[in-house]
Amino acid sequence: MTEQTTPPVGSMAPMDPPAGRSAALLVLTFGAFVVGTGEFAIMGMLPEFAASLHLSTADAGYAITAYALGVVIGAPLITILGARLSRRELLLVLLLLFVFGNLLSVAMPTPGLVEVARFITGLPHGAIFGVSALVAASMVERARRGWAVGRVLSGIAISTLVGAPFSTFAANHFGWRIAYLIIGLFGLLTFAGVWRFIPADTPNRANSPLREVTALGNTQVLLTLLTAAIGFGGMFAIYTYLTSVLQNVTQVPEWQVMLYMVVWGVGMLAGANIGAWLVDRNINLAAIFALAGSAVAMLVFSVLLHSNLALMLDVFLIPACVNALGPALQTRLMDFAGDAQTLAASLNHSAFNIANALGASLGSVLLGQQFGYAALGVGGALLSAGGLLVYLLALFILKKSGVPEERQPIT
Repeated sequence: MTEQTTPPVGSMAPMDPPAGRSAALLVLTFGAFVVGTGEFAIMGMLPEFAASLHLSTADAGYAITAYALGVVIGAPLITILGARLSRRELLLVLLLLFVFGNLLSVAMPTPGLVEVARFITGLPHGAIFGVSALVAASMVERARRGWAVGRVLSGIAISTLVGAPFSTFAANHFGWRIAYLIIGLFGLLTFAGVWRFIPADTPNRANSPLREVTALGNTQVLLTLLTAAIGFGGMFAIYTYLTSVLQNVTQVPEWQVMLYMVVWGVGMLAGANIGAWLVDRNINLAAIFALAGSAVAMLVFSVLLHSNLALMLDVFLIPACVNALGPALQTRLMDFAGDAQTLAASLNHSAFNIANALGASLGSVLLGQQFGYAALGVGGALLSAGGLLVYLLALFILKKSGVPEERQPIT
């Protein structure tokens, strides 16, 4: 058992950005917005994407799967390979790969090659978010880490609220390739912002890539990642089929479907900020509130399918509760990852994508077995409850160990 040698992020003196903290945080938030838009854009422009490549909508969905697979594989792989780079250097390399993948998506002529391009684009996804969160936390005092991480992660919520609808508009009027070209150009703008405004940290050229893997030997890191992989799943069990619920059960006018999507995005943005505020006061309370609150909101979803206004309120509460979990888990990983900060932070977003696949698959099974749309809320609540049980188990094991969080060893 080796004692932690690297202090948790934020425990040392904050780094001083060359043009101020506000500018640096804005760049990181904008980067999260751009990468989030790159992930969610295809969901809104799938019909145009499928038609242009002469595919069915179902077959076109493999491009989404390819991207998610890239995220899950790329987060640990790239982080380990980049172990000897400084965080600023690694972030610049990751952004270049993201830009390359989007431009490759524009250029590829066949569906199979487009899927390869989407896989490549997904590779840096998790590491970009993980490294950005670590850089943000390093620029503030320890007591404000939650605020800084939440500020960056709010860019993901803004991408669902603004970026994805804008991409759908661009795809419908100019084609999906133009939408990805714009996303790639915004990635270049983010690269320039990181180059100019993010402080240069000192790389550890003697660091071994295998040293990052030590995070996977820490029980608290593994349980935190498992909390994410299960706890976020309920949100996707509902979000994946929300349009179908609104059209087939609630039977709202077509224009209201977009309104519900906007309300969902506002809920995600509110959740990121609420979660960040709670983390800086009590990180465990923040996680428990998010998981328990989302379980209740999802159960309520099951009984509100025929009530337009009440359902709209719940469509706000579900992502608000679930997304409040993000800053808590990202910050908790900083406390326990020791010398493997970057890998642990990146794996959090791999876990998020596993939750995406788990939730969507559960919803598919429930509907396929003819349980009805109301079952989506029950299934989602069970996933949130499962995430809560894993988190409580982590707290129980930590309490029994008698080791304070900031000195938890890596085993």
